Amino acid sequence: MTPQTPPKRIAILGSTGSIGTQALQVIAAHPDHFQVEVLTAQHNADLLIEQSLAFRPNVVVIGNEDLYDKVFAALDPAGVKVYTGPKALNSVVEMDTVDLVLTALVGYAGLQPTLRALAAGKPIALANKETLVVAGELVTRLAREKGVNIYPVDSEHSAIFQCLVGEFHNPIEKLILTASGGPFRGKDRQYLRTVTKAQALKHPNWSMGAKVTVDSATLMNKGLEVIEARWLFNVEAARIEVVVHPQSIVHSLVQFEDGSIKAQMGLPDMKLPIQYALGFPHRLPSDFPRFDFTRYPSLTFEPPDTDTFVNLSLAYQALGQGGNMPCILNAANEVAVQAFLREQVGFLEIPDVVATCMAKVPYIAHPAYEDYVQTDRETRRLAGEATNLVF
Repeated sequence: MTPQTPPKRIAILGSTGSIGTQALQVIAAHPDHFQVEVLTAQHNADLLIEQSLAFRPNVVVIGNEDLYDKVFAALDPAGVKVYTGPKALNSVVEMDTVDLVLTALVGYAGLQPTLRALAAGKPIALANKETLVVAGELVTRLAREKGVNIYPVDSEHSAIFQCLVGEFHNPIEKLILTASGGPFRGKDRQYLRTVTKAQALKHPNWSMGAKVTVDSATLMNKGLEVIEARWLFNVEAARIEVVVHPQSIVHSLVQFEDGSIKAQMGLPDMKLPIQYALGFPHRLPSDFPRFDFTRYPSLTFEPPDTDTFVNLSLAYQALGQGGNMPCILNAANEVAVQAFLREQVGFLEIPDVVATCMAKVPYIAHPAYEDYVQTDRETRRLAGEATNLVF
């Protein structure tokens, strides 16, 4: 991309979250390359208004219909169109004036708008891993049919994608996803029985939203990333490995069939993979802090403790079973994490809820979209009963 090329018009789904706010920082640093066309948020009307007045998108969507009047009153005088509700969210991704959709929604909510965007022929910058966890086969098949790309935003998958540039004709022997280990690396189950929400939300390296941070602490985040990697890179589970790398400098690695390994490295900063996805195939300049080898004299790697952190094993199990099992895994985890954040269940009860749902919700080997919807609904009901959450 050159300054003479028209700016790429971006729709950011979930602009008030961690990924969305950092994406806007990237866009602000490159006004000749990117233009904000659509911003959406579910509840954070104040920040959505602030962002919209700064970036002047064509359209905004506030998911919570009770907040529509507030957002409309603030943005209509500025000439920004305001819509509300899930139907509006699904419609704006189809707009002719959108060149790329960044899906930064959290959880299952990202699936339907991503499918609608792909069906409209829009390339996706994917920060919503649950979309591929829930319905990876359906999503990737639609992307192939429409001939559009899915650019990974997760740092691990961005790292793999960067390692594969120029190597797409060479078979992959193994993908190696790195994990920081979270705030409880090295702790045993006795310790984990009494950990608090505040402790779980203190990630040692990354600044993320609450749900993703808890997932990192339970290693479910890495399990979801294994499932996402299977679909993004068409590699079966047996060739996807997880290693714990506490420094979070090596973001992931690819091993080829000649035995050579490529790694992508850098300081833990989500703006870099966001910028790479938005600007691909070009690497745009940045003022991000640079990695200094002399400050990291030792980079260490160790196997994950799946006996203590059961969620990673459950994710591999779900991927191995296929069908709607990853959808069950994801829905149960979303409910269990929400219950933990509300202090209604303990940390070790999160995988218990997931395992219970995987055992009880009916398995469907070859689900259609409607089956995913029903599976998600039934799993949430069962998980809600187990955690005393009401849906």
